[in-house]
Order: sequence, then structure tokens, then C-alpha cells
Amino acid sequence: MGPFGVIIALVIITCWALVLCFLLNWKLDYYNPLTYLAILLQMHLYTGLFITAHDAMHGTVAKNKKINDAIGWFSAILFSFNFYFRLFPKHHEHHRFVATGKDPDYHESHQFWKWYWSFIKAYITIGQLILMGVSFQILRIYFPVENLILYWMLPAILSTFQLFYFGTFLPHRGEHHNKHKSGTLPKNHLWAFLSCYFFGYHYEHHDSPGTPWWRLWKMK
Repeated sequence: MGPFGVIIALVIITCWALVLCFLLNWKLDYYNPLTYLAILLQMHLYTGLFITAHDAMHGTVAKNKKINDAIGWFSAILFSFNFYFRLFPKHHEHHRFVATGKDPDYHESHQFWKWYWSFIKAYITIGQLILMGVSFQILRIYFPVENLILYWMLPAILSTFQLFYFGTFLPHRGEHHNKHKSGTLPKNHLWAFLSCYFFGYHYEHHDSPGTPWWRLWKMK
């Protein structure tokens, strides 16, 4: 693992913060295609925050447990005030009881919207919504409301769809007759990274949960 896990985690956090600071001060132009590319970029960086927190749950960010958990906690907080130590047991239940009634990420209907709603309810709390609301009221003092909605709030919402579709729905829908009850994307490393930081290679992740996201392609 070495220092690379920490470096990569800090690069994602730094990129998310710098891009957000730039976009919150950027003059909006709805006719500029870069406006929409910026939303997609920030969505992808939000997904990177969650993937960083996820890797920390598997102890793959840093060898030192305190540093590992601190980075995981901070990454989760930046992603709409998720709480690392609340996510931790749920995620490990997903690995232990994958695609069963005890799996908090699973929904037996296999229907996208029912499953997504169940997924969101399992992870979003009233406390998070209150913290987001308070933060919004503070940030609107310093930044344009439209920028806050388009570059702070909307990418976070879109990222939940990205994480859900490529990291939960697609790999776990239907029947999978293998030991991890998981599907996987066809081998295409560029698409696998762009879609969800290689977590479309989902069977590979379940087969080797100690492999960080940036090495997961090697397991394919």
C-alpha cells in the first residue's frame, strides 16, 4: 500500500475542494457547454469522495488505522455530511450478507426506483438534511444561490445515482450464480474508471475487498 493510498485520497479531496471553490465563483452561462461539463466533473469528484471513504472502510487508504479512519471520516463528511462510523457497519453487512434480506444495499424487487429509494433511506438521515440546510444558509451569504445549487447540491445528488447504478444496482440485480452474487462490467478500464472508479468491476471488488479502487483494474 505504501503512501500511495493517502496521496491519492488527498488528491481527490483537494481537487473536489479547488474545483468547487472555482465553480462557486464562476459566472454562470447556461449557453456555455462547459457549465454542464463542470457539473459532471464535480459529480465525479463527489463520487471520488465516497469511494475514498469506502476504501477507508476496508483499511486500504493508510496502514495507520487512525490516519485511515480520519481520511475516511473527512471524505464522508464532505459528501453531504455522511458519517463514516455509521456507514462502516452497514457496508460490512453488505459484504457479509450480499444480495440477501440482511444486506442493507439490496432490494428484492430489483426495480430501479424502488431500490434507489430503499438505498437512499438506508443512508440519509434527518441530521444530514439539517446540516445541509444550515450550511446552505451560511454559504448563500458568500456565494450566488444558483452556483450553490448547480455546483454544490446537484452534483452530490447526481453522484448518488452514479454510485447506486454502477456500484449497487447494475452488479447486484438479477441472479448471479457465483460465490459473491455479483456481476461485473466487461473489461474496459477507461469506462470502468469514468463510470465509477472501477467499481463496475464489482465481482472483483467482492473477491478482493482489500484492493484499493486504483488497483482494482488489475484484478480484472
